[in-house]
Amino acid sequence: MAELSTLASLGNLPELARQLSGLGGCTHPIRLDGHRTEYDLDTHTGEIGNVLHHLDSATLPAGHLLVRCNNRRATRCPACAEVYRRDTYQLITAGLRGGKGTPDRVAAHPRVFATFTAPGFGPVHNRRTDGRPCRCGTHHDQDDPALGTPLDPDTYDYEAAVLWNAHAGDLWRRFSIYLRREVAKRAGLTQRAFRDHARISFAKVAEYQKRGAVHFHAVIRLDGPHGGDTPPPPWATTGLLTDAIEAATALARIDGPEIDGRAHVFAFGRQLDVRPIRSADFDGGQELTERAVAAYIAKYATKGAETATGTLDRPLRFLAELARARITDHARRMIRTAWALGARKELEHLRLRAWAHMLCFRGHFSTKSRRYSTTLGALRDARAEWRRAQALAAAETVPDTTLVLAHWVYAGTGLTAAETWLAETLEPAPGTEGETDG
Repeated sequence: MAELSTLASLGNLPELARQLSGLGGCTHPIRLDGHRTEYDLDTHTGEIGNVLHHLDSATLPAGHLLVRCNNRRATRCPACAEVYRRDTYQLITAGLRGGKGTPDRVAAHPRVFATFTAPGFGPVHNRRTDGRPCRCGTHHDQDDPALGTPLDPDTYDYEAAVLWNAHAGDLWRRFSIYLRREVAKRAGLTQRAFRDHARISFAKVAEYQKRGAVHFHAVIRLDGPHGGDTPPPPWATTGLLTDAIEAATALARIDGPEIDGRAHVFAFGRQLDVRPIRSADFDGGQELTERAVAAYIAKYATKGAETATGTLDRPLRFLAELARARITDHARRMIRTAWALGARKELEHLRLRAWAHMLCFRGHFSTKSRRYSTTLGALRDARAEWRRAQALAAAETVPDTTLVLAHWVYAGTGLTAAETWLAETLEPAPGTEGETDG
């Protein structure tokens, strides 16, 4: 309240409110010190003309330039995570029905939605689909915190569970190699000749199961040799793609480390689900649709281990921090296992301690092949260009070309108590909320 009173006495509250509303609801903005000057530039002579706009962080109401944190985690910044989710939705949708630079013809290409699970590391509390109780004799409801936790923590293979997460990304890459081989085999082509006939495109997202093991959801599409720009060959069918995925999943394996005489080998779990994606948006819930797939993947793009497993959403500096962390006992044991394994010299390359808060999954949560569709960067650039166009349209004069000179340095993160209170009372400024799902 004292800070608010000071701002009010200086007459800065309206200006501060406008600056905060431009963050679009970001709760942990980056604070920058520096300046930015925009000049009119004569394209014929190369001469620098008048100053069109000058910005100095010291003159801003917050004392710094505030920029969005762009964190994808909903637990860290709901507003920025929502923009990330919407962008991911647009990216996935473009690869299913076209748009954003992807041709509409991709809607007719063979494509499936596949889920790849982790193997078992020991019995856990679960909800059976046949109506029978869990092995513990209880019918768990969907919000029961016991779901996913080991029936016997002392016999649960925490070592293998942690190392599985650390190697899951490499296993996916191995699977993608085998998938191209299996599709080529079914088409009667060599691997080299396959590149001249077809290409496999995909977009995937990682999701944590309640037991803390990563599994993958992926849209996998069969295209012509130049991706979505070319039609697939006549032999390319959804059935052929499905058979190839099942075969490649069974073959994909990677060797893990040997620890105290125990050799680890990693493969996907037996529960593989591959379903064709239909074009219709509404079908009575009987088939998997483009809209349902895009929404499902986008939802998990903003979630981490902390959402499903009850672990941390930021790195640990010291193991002692676990003592005051509000996390589940299961997550605590996985983190302790990761910390212990991280002390081994032969596992140094896995950086287990740095990723202990993520239960040692080191990969990106959402990834795609180059030709699947647009990129998140392209979507952000388009949004920034739209905002710039809006600003130029509001200006009295629009220069042909401008020269921008800027220098910024990091000054901190987050809002002060007064800024936080004020931000919570504001609506985001128009154009700062990201794109809609439409």
